[in-house]
Amino acid sequence: METFDVIVLGLGGMGSSAAYHLAARGQRVLGLERHGPAHDRGTSHGGSRITRQSYFEDPAYVPLLLRAYELWEALGHDSGRDLMDLCGGLMLGAPDSLTVAGSRRSSEQWGLPHEILDAAEIRRRFPNLAPRPHEIGLFERKAGLVRPEETVRANLDLASAKGATLRFEEPALSWTSGPGGVSVRTAQGTYRAGELVICPGPWAPELLADLGVPFSVERQAQYWFQPAGGVEAYLPDRQPIFIWEGPPGTQVYGFPALDGPDGGVKVAFFRGGEVTTPETIDRSIRPGEIAAVAAHLADRVPGVAGRFLRGKTCMYTNSPDTHFVIGRHPGHAHVTVACGFSGHGFKFVPVVGEILADLALTGRTGHPIGLFDPLRPRDAAASS
Repeated sequence: METFDVIVLGLGGMGSSAAYHLAARGQRVLGLERHGPAHDRGTSHGGSRITRQSYFEDPAYVPLLLRAYELWEALGHDSGRDLMDLCGGLMLGAPDSLTVAGSRRSSEQWGLPHEILDAAEIRRRFPNLAPRPHEIGLFERKAGLVRPEETVRANLDLASAKGATLRFEEPALSWTSGPGGVSVRTAQGTYRAGELVICPGPWAPELLADLGVPFSVERQAQYWFQPAGGVEAYLPDRQPIFIWEGPPGTQVYGFPALDGPDGGVKVAFFRGGEVTTPETIDRSIRPGEIAAVAAHLADRVPGVAGRFLRGKTCMYTNSPDTHFVIGRHPGHAHVTVACGFSGHGFKFVPVVGEILADLALTGRTGHPIGLFDPLRPRDAAASS
């Protein structure tokens, strides 16, 4: 039976980062992944993810984002990979919408640089966008995008270079914990360690059933279109990322053109997908959903949905209140969990890895993670 200091289950965004941070601290790390490296079967794929600091979800996230930005820069430098493009970002909608008002609240509370633009100024500065007269936007220069597959590869490469043992196509069949540590069983054998870090993504309902959190796994589709006039007007030096809230609370988001003249522009709806599981998800892209996103964008970003190029599905693992679940497992002294990222977690990958290393090695972290207490969703459900 092989023995390690820490076993990490799941080597997507969060797990790969945890493996790297733990290995960098001198731990003997085993990372186990049910698929291949930087795979497209879960959550950490699709070429791009939005990053931003003016966080409409809750101002409590902002200190973590400030640290994440520092760690993104370090990860790019240390790996030699191009991971982040701060092309700017627009949060659009009615002045009292969550997307705008929430972003403004975080910006003002934490003194983040930002601009409030009316519809006319948005049209002047970003002519691809066509807001309605009553809509406004919060522009954040430090918003932009990060690249999920490249990030996972960077973390895996650095973890391996620091001595981590990484095994792919080896799903965990079960795990147990006791006073002396943990054990994980796979088809290839049983491994022991002092600590276990579980980053299960959409497999959270299976691997963390005893956590007592009613996770919901949601199918999401991402779409790439060739704009009617070509991609030149959508290059990162001209087109920011955007999140646009319309009635009744529907959010659509988009990116600049990242992959040259044939790469297209990526857009998608945020949440609202159908409930699924990793085993039953429909990975096809349906004509009706292509038409729906194109119609939604037709009078907002009029030229973007010229010709459909391709689509890709992924999964959100939603907690009941859509806040993360990060902490020591309340029922297992040697187990740390990170899950329920609810479709807005990838921008936090480097700092979550740092937090998980803290928790696994000391049982605590200096980062503010009270909002993510694993007991929170269960306690809320019990009191309702």
